[in-house]
Amino acid sequence: MSDLEVERGVAALVHGQSVAIFRVADDEVYALGNHDPFAKASMIARGIVGVRHGVPFVASPAHKHAFDLRTGRCLEDAHVTVPAYAVKVVDGVVLVGHRKAQAA
Repeated sequence: MSDLEVERGVAALVHGQSVAIFRVADDEVYALGNHDPFAKASMIARGIVGVRHGVPFVASPAHKHAFDLRTGRCLEDAHVTVPAYAVKVVDGVVLVGHRKAQAA
């Protein structure tokens, strides 16, 4: 956890998948799939972190599409998502778990 910069992302290989991990200002940690479906490249971890209408998001560096850090849903196009993963911090270690089910 101490290696994660606030409001910045890092890419990690988790069970063979490229995952973007983010730590936000309140020390909440989120994990999304790192592949940007619009740019068709692994770059979500390099996006800009912010909050829109109470929703924590990351904006892809390529086309600036914003993805909800909690669900992976694109804020501009609700039909597009990136995987969101369960995360917990235990004794300062970030653990990335299973992919979350998509909300209906």
